[in-house]
Amino acid sequence: MKYVKLTLSYLLVALLATMITMAVCGGEEEREYHKLDELESLIDTYFIGQADQEAMEDAAASAMVDALEDKWSYYMTAQDYITYQEQMNNAYVGIGITISLTEDEAGFEIIKVNSGGPAEEAGLLAGDVIVAIEGQSTAGMSTTDARNLVRGEEGTKVTLTVRRGDKTLEPEVERRTVQTPVAQAQLLDGNIGLVTIANFDERCSQETISAIEQLLGQGAEALIFDVRNNPGGYKHELVKLLDYLLPEGPLFRSEEYSGKVSVDESDAACLDIPMAVMVNGNSYSAAEFFAAALAEYDAAIVVGQQTTGKGYFQSTFKLSDGSAVVLSIGKYTTPKGVNLADVGITPSVCVEVDEETAYRIYAGILDPAEDPQIQAAVEALLEE
Repeated sequence: MKYVKLTLSYLLVALLATMITMAVCGGEEEREYHKLDELESLIDTYFIGQADQEAMEDAAASAMVDALEDKWSYYMTAQDYITYQEQMNNAYVGIGITISLTEDEAGFEIIKVNSGGPAEEAGLLAGDVIVAIEGQSTAGMSTTDARNLVRGEEGTKVTLTVRRGDKTLEPEVERRTVQTPVAQAQLLDGNIGLVTIANFDERCSQETISAIEQLLGQGAEALIFDVRNNPGGYKHELVKLLDYLLPEGPLFRSEEYSGKVSVDESDAACLDIPMAVMVNGNSYSAAEFFAAALAEYDAAIVVGQQTTGKGYFQSTFKLSDGSAVVLSIGKYTTPKGVNLADVGITPSVCVEVDEETAYRIYAGILDPAEDPQIQAAVEALLEE
């Protein structure tokens, strides 16, 4: 009897040990599955300071996407997503300027003033430095903070304190819906048309084709496309423009995460005149593939500097709190099946520029006659 009791005791201990082990293991799995919730609970319970839950969630979401180690995928807060939508629509409520933080971080230099916008009407110029917004000093202010202060409800006004050389100005500028110009046309000497394409977002194909036809109507016999500092954009805008320019054949090949492969094709109609396209290290995505497609069809000479090389396309997913995540969901290749990832495009006519010249090109304040890359493109077209 004593032996039976001892055996039962051993079995009971073993059973309890097994149950405890299973509970511990299950608990570890449960804790791991809800790790972020558990961490948030610990902070709420024990942290001595004040915790900003929204900031913690934004930081956690950003870290999760960063852990993918894909430089083209990223997280956006709800406010960032609003700005992103404005950029993709090429329209926003504001005053029509592009700003850059000054070297001493005390103000914001206006590097571009949109033609016909409220800022231009108020007399603001590229090179002006904003040192206060609504009386609030810009010293130590982030670009996002400054942008949010300048923008606001349509029809309201914002007062800026602007330094222009030795003068201080305080213009009051009305906030209005501003459509960012996507394509601009200029006829150069020698009947060569220059088409500057800012991005491939909304209205890109429409405005670019309109600019081309405007130049052709003015007597242009050759075209230069400027996609320097162009960050890319929508595939459908790229395809529409390439279809207008190129003859029948493949324009763009893509493969989604699911394995689905698609090829966009061009019809037979095309623009049969000499062309060149300018690129640089800030030509990304659709801008690179625009240049690559023109080059592969022998339709244009590529001039400028080596591009970065982006071989993946992204999709934007809006989250329940208004934030969003941009994820790489597939890869794409040129008409001939070349993937540009981390390779980019090497121009057939390479022209390097110094830092000052690069800045003036970006700001749009360099006269074409003084732009070495434009002049190289002109010379290449004249030699054809």
